[in-house]
Amino acid sequence: MDGFGDREQALLARARRVLPAGGFGNFAPEVILERGLGGRVWDVADREYVDYLLGSGPMFIGHCHPEVTEVVQDQLSRGTTFFANNEHGIALAEAIVDAVPCAEQLRFVGSGTEADLYAMRLARAFRGRDKILKFEGGYHGMSDYGLMSLAPRHLANFPRPVPDSAGIPKSVAEDVLVAPFNDLEAVTRLVEAEGETIAGIIVEPLQRLIPPAPGFLEGLRALCTKHGLVLIFDEVVTGFRFAYGGAQAFYGVTPDLCTLGKTIGGGFPLAAVAGRAEIMAHFDKALVGEDGFLMQVGTLSGNPVAAVAGLKTLEILRRPGTYEAVFATGRALMQGLAEQIARAGLPAQVVGEPTLFDVVYATGEVRDYRATLRADRAMQAHVNRVLRQDGILKGESKFYVSTAHEARDVDQTLTAFARALATLPSR
Repeated sequence: MDGFGDREQALLARARRVLPAGGFGNFAPEVILERGLGGRVWDVADREYVDYLLGSGPMFIGHCHPEVTEVVQDQLSRGTTFFANNEHGIALAEAIVDAVPCAEQLRFVGSGTEADLYAMRLARAFRGRDKILKFEGGYHGMSDYGLMSLAPRHLANFPRPVPDSAGIPKSVAEDVLVAPFNDLEAVTRLVEAEGETIAGIIVEPLQRLIPPAPGFLEGLRALCTKHGLVLIFDEVVTGFRFAYGGAQAFYGVTPDLCTLGKTIGGGFPLAAVAGRAEIMAHFDKALVGEDGFLMQVGTLSGNPVAAVAGLKTLEILRRPGTYEAVFATGRALMQGLAEQIARAGLPAQVVGEPTLFDVVYATGEVRDYRATLRADRAMQAHVNRVLRQDGILKGESKFYVSTAHEARDVDQTLTAFARALATLPSR
């Protein structure tokens, strides 16, 4: 294991003994991080990185923000979880309802996967129908329903779903319909043919990196209203990242339900499903009766540590100029990457929004999942590898930008990107 110190090698060996594939299933297992501060992290060998991974998104205001640390430390001395209501969780729910256009009520859960699972279950309970329509390439957590046609290795004709994992019952495919993202005509045809069996449509407003085409989200809203379907925005990633009211405020389209995660927990496990009160009523047996009741229990749901971290994070995000600053940082990075791509004459483009984007190593418009399959994966892997060698940490296909990133981080990133492009194998 060239390039790894004794401590790293020992930790990797220990991990391989007790962890399948030697890791947690999230990120490259050879990256063993030890601490973070602001927009940077350090590994166990004390190598420093500009951090665009951000824990896969939660650290939107940076690592170890002193104000978040202070309130968390205070709460730790008072209790970590109670399995009962607590004032901080109630206050966080109030803050979210005040901020998010579709949210009249919400229910906390422990992860984005749970939030998406419950949102789909709510839609089925509310409409009394079984089928959910989702989009090929859309990620909605690790449930059986979520792992249908996320990244299918073998493309199927729409609307047939393809399971992305072993262990998913074949029967799940009967209740999932799949459409191409950004193709409103295809969705309309599908809804008109299957509408009486569909409970709702779940969509990432920004699908992984791909922005919605003009009119696409508005068209989904109109279609769901016309046919009585529940429109679900999966905002686990985009919630409070694109605007204080989330992607639904950013794009100006209000769903019936949304899911939230990552940012609302301030770095601690917390997520939520939120939406119209008449749909959320299915969590209240007194309102809907035994047959309409949707049971939901979570040991750590709304725990006070995550709640105080989330409350403080939202308070910080409300401060004047916060979103303007992080968007300016993201735009500078996107523009710098695009300029270098153009100078190098590469078949690549920057895709996404200023707080969440990446380089897609392909030409032509990127409107849906199948368009991303044109990307040169070897080129992408080479660039990511060189970036990491030069102290830039990012996901396989994402730059998460935080409010803690600075001009020097952008400069270091662009310098590393230039070296990565200069060292590309001959094409």
